[in-house]
Amino acid sequence: MTEPVTTDAGPTGTANKRVRRPRRGVIAFLILGFVVLAIAFPVTAAVLLDEAPYLQIFVSYPGADVAVTTTVLLACSQMASLVGVGAMVHLLFLRDSPARRARYLPQGFEIRVLRIASGTWAACAGALVVFEALDANGAPLDRLGIGYALPFLWEASDAPKAWTISLVAAMIVLFASFFADTWTGLLIPLWVSAIGVLAPVVTGQVLVGPDHDFGGDAAVFQTVAVHTFFGALAVSGLRVASGRFVAPETLRRLFLVGAVALPVIIVTDIVIGLFKLAGSPIVASLTGWLIMIGGTCLLVATGALASGWWLGRRARLRAGSVTGFLTVGTVATAGWVGAGVAMTRQPPPQYFVPTSIEQVFMGFEVPDAPTLGVLFGQWRPNLLLFGIAAAAIIVYLVAVRALRRRGDRWPAGRTAAWLAGWVVVVVATSSGFGKYSAPDFGVHMIVHMSLNMLAPGLLVLGGVITLLLRAARPDRGKPAGPHDWVTWALHWPVLRVVYNPLIVFVVFVGSYYGLYLTGIFGDYMRFHWAHQLMNVHFLIVGYLYYSLIIGVDRPPRPLPHIGKLGYVLAAMPFHAFFGVILMT
Repeated sequence: MTEPVTTDAGPTGTANKRVRRPRRGVIAFLILGFVVLAIAFPVTAAVLLDEAPYLQIFVSYPGADVAVTTTVLLACSQMASLVGVGAMVHLLFLRDSPARRARYLPQGFEIRVLRIASGTWAACAGALVVFEALDANGAPLDRLGIGYALPFLWEASDAPKAWTISLVAAMIVLFASFFADTWTGLLIPLWVSAIGVLAPVVTGQVLVGPDHDFGGDAAVFQTVAVHTFFGALAVSGLRVASGRFVAPETLRRLFLVGAVALPVIIVTDIVIGLFKLAGSPIVASLTGWLIMIGGTCLLVATGALASGWWLGRRARLRAGSVTGFLTVGTVATAGWVGAGVAMTRQPPPQYFVPTSIEQVFMGFEVPDAPTLGVLFGQWRPNLLLFGIAAAAIIVYLVAVRALRRRGDRWPAGRTAAWLAGWVVVVVATSSGFGKYSAPDFGVHMIVHMSLNMLAPGLLVLGGVITLLLRAARPDRGKPAGPHDWVTWALHWPVLRVVYNPLIVFVVFVGSYYGLYLTGIFGDYMRFHWAHQLMNVHFLIVGYLYYSLIIGVDRPPRPLPHIGKLGYVLAAMPFHAFFGVILMT
């Protein structure tokens, strides 16, 4: 990249490099691409479809004003949340600042993008709370003039509730964008934004039809990967359009993120496509054509990234080529968003496949009694937990390999414990035990105990934090990397609160009573996403609890040895009392 740059130092002293003039042609191309592909395309589909999609699912037509406004808001909200998450990914992981400066957030381009994107996301999500309540219930706009109409419509559908969660998440991100000044200040907004973008997805089309457990889990991975990579790609595209410099290290890290995220997006796109088509030919429905359009945009984005990587490998990457592939990738992202929004305006084929009661709630049938042969022999992959386990094992083994190549040793027992812990997770959730954990309460409790006690007890013996710190050595002369990120997170005051022994104890013990002795359990078992949320909750809480007792890694609030013994003994009566309640 050879164009002249200037340095605009922010309040924190972090340099914000940029070229002298914005690229007006690139800006116009990005705006045109967003308007045409992300907004005009799904709006045209909504107008042409008219009332047909509503009548197919026996919902009254709310009118073109509600349908079109909802479509526009969906497109703007998705692009805004995508850019907002991408801005946080840039600020947290893609900057080329050394560790001593990267710990503080520069008040520059990415922060401004984050504020605008999160504000737009919040405004659109707030409007969607109202318009999704109308659209999902087939109520016209003038229905809002009736007293108590909006609360009734909000309660009658899951869509406005999901967008309420998204609104809260967007407001938290917007608030943090004005007051966060350190690296750790964006960790909570990043986590909250993941919840905000997932809520409308997991309660949408992927929650309906046979095999929706596969579709829902694939949608979770795809949503996270899309917002991480496409969001970062879009922010880079906006950066070059505004005339700013994109550092070579930032591009290198963007290529690395793409190398991980793009295969995930492609594989999950195939899984979701097969789920939605439900065996019908891809050209036999509008959903199939939209899947092909989205796939084409995905291939264009992949090709743009591959071309940039290829030029970089041969030292031919110049400012013009960087602008080219980032701009094409950003426009392809807008096209992918537009195809996805258009897809939500049309019921997919899986809506109309004959579905049993078991498939309505779980996505699959369980015709056999849960005998030992069935529990150990009938496997149905839990894509979410299996994917998490695979990623955790790969990262761990890569870190062990990095240590060994450097000549350092790592205890084989810790590696075995880490692998065994994730094997327990996979067996508990993907074997017949996981398959029957929804229809059979006894099997569910076996899975619960495995995820809450057995697996965490093994995982904490793996010492993953210690391994990461040793494998990723700090280098003050280079940009901040994994060692710095882990170190900053460990010294984060919020983590000290999370690891407070009293809080961990109350959550670990209280989860049983709060879940099973209230109506939460009955409500959660109706939805696949809620069942998965329970599984993840069990695993995380168990990990926190056992890391304070037998963990290899030093927690932010370590207990003395006598305290660890008392910690274990104190939990026993609560578990015994809970067991007596269940048995009686």
